[in-house]
Amino acid sequence: MDNNYKKLTRSRESRMICGVCGGIGDYIGIDPTLVRIIWIVLSIAGWGTGLVAYLIAAVIIPEA
Repeated sequence: MDNNYKKLTRSRESRMICGVCGGIGDYIGIDPTLVRIIWIVLSIAGWGTGLVAYLIAAVIIPEA
């Protein structure tokens, strides 16, 4: 049995703060800048809950 599955990790190359958006972009195959823009828009629309989600993701998602 072959274990060819992707693992979500924080990026070391395309990081701005902790590498969460870079890791998500690499995982789903889109540009990390687009993930950052979406994250910022959702954070503003959700009254800052995106910031809390980012911090939780930074703690939970392992570094590459």
